[in-house]
Amino acid sequence: MSNSTKLSARDRIATLLDDNSFVEIGALVTKRNTDFNLQTKAAPSDGVITGYGVINGAPVYVYSQDASVLAGTIGEMHAKKIANVYDLAMKCGTPVIGLIDCAGLRLEEATDALEGLGEIMSRQALASGLIPQIAVVFGRCGGGLGISASMNDFVFATEDAKLFVNAPNTIKGNNEGKCDSASAAFKAECGEIDYVGKDDVDVINAVRELVSLIPSCNEDEAVAAESTDDLNRETPELSSVLADGAKAAASIGDDNDFFELGKEFGKSMVTGFIKLDGATVGVVANRTAIIGDDGKAAEKFDPVLTVNGMRKAFTFVNFCDSFNIPVLTLTNAEGFCGCCLDGEKRMATAAAKLTAAFANATVPKVNLILDKAIGSAYTVMNSKALGADMVFALEGAQVGPMKADLASQIVAADGDKKAKADAEEIIKAQISAEAAASRGYVDSIISADSARKNLVYAFEMLYLKAEGRPDKKHGTI
Repeated sequence: MSNSTKLSARDRIATLLDDNSFVEIGALVTKRNTDFNLQTKAAPSDGVITGYGVINGAPVYVYSQDASVLAGTIGEMHAKKIANVYDLAMKCGTPVIGLIDCAGLRLEEATDALEGLGEIMSRQALASGLIPQIAVVFGRCGGGLGISASMNDFVFATEDAKLFVNAPNTIKGNNEGKCDSASAAFKAECGEIDYVGKDDVDVINAVRELVSLIPSCNEDEAVAAESTDDLNRETPELSSVLADGAKAAASIGDDNDFFELGKEFGKSMVTGFIKLDGATVGVVANRTAIIGDDGKAAEKFDPVLTVNGMRKAFTFVNFCDSFNIPVLTLTNAEGFCGCCLDGEKRMATAAAKLTAAFANATVPKVNLILDKAIGSAYTVMNSKALGADMVFALEGAQVGPMKADLASQIVAADGDKKAKADAEEIIKAQISAEAAASRGYVDSIISADSARKNLVYAFEMLYLKAEGRPDKKHGTI
């Protein structure tokens, strides 16, 4: 990476916010001397710049750690400044964006520093579901600060960033040369980083795009941009990209744009945002192939739900529901991954959490079955039974309890080959979108060409949806 792409703490804020919109608060705050550090050292802003500004006209609070001042370490006053930003943001219903570049706790301040980190975490927990929280890691983010970063709704990072609780060399049997478990690439594969940018400017531009897609708080709605894309635009290309949920989402979205999150984690499940006629919609889609620009499959997956894919999906659905963002599912699944024992250890729990996320969500929920919707995997993927408001199926889609060939072996277990073949033909007729529609489980069977306009109109009709849930403190699934 060239030095030109590595920005100072203040330049990062200037790049993030609209021109001349930043207002600094707490600029004169400095650290207190302790028994460990009796000598006064210059510490401008105590190593963190805090304030507010706007991104595309939308107000945000921001803090930016300055690695050139006390290595950006967290001390008592440093933490108080960040906690103050959270207090103000929660009062105002405004997102918080943390630009992180920190060597950890300031050891000279001992327990004061540790208490300060706890104060930040406490504010983050209170703010969760109230205001969007975004962490952007530029340098080091380790130990307790690694936990704090993961308490955000989204974590972005540059390629050379380090995020960890235990440093690679402190993990038994490991060292950085063997596996750099703190690297952005590693953490993205683990699902702890949602977006990796090539440099400071790239990752900051991605944050600006994300902020333009989400609301300011849980009582607000995402700003609806005026769309220049025809809401009746046909989508013939959809039929050629059904295997790739990201490509399918892009074909449906305004201007063929799809902002994907967590693309390196649970790759067989896709999450991200599109605009439909200017309104933000969260997308959860199955993926059986990553289709390149040449139209060829660069990577293939079985049409099954995986633990990591479901983990990614239920976290995303919960975010969308918390912030009043409608959810669209693009379903193509016929079971659960049975490739390893390790996955089976966590499969039921992950599926239960995704099921609960869809069932508990009160935002508009629309499901488009792209190809297969078989068995419990379909039930989990925003089915009518879990409260989907509208379920569409493309022509030729399969909907049923089991694949026809497997079902025929059970139904005609004692029969000969002809009996099994006859049974399979009968079952195929029942495992169809038409059969599901005849029972009311599918609302409409549509062509790939008409997918966009059907989804636009469905979400427009659901705009004023109001749905309650039993009064309780919180669920436990």
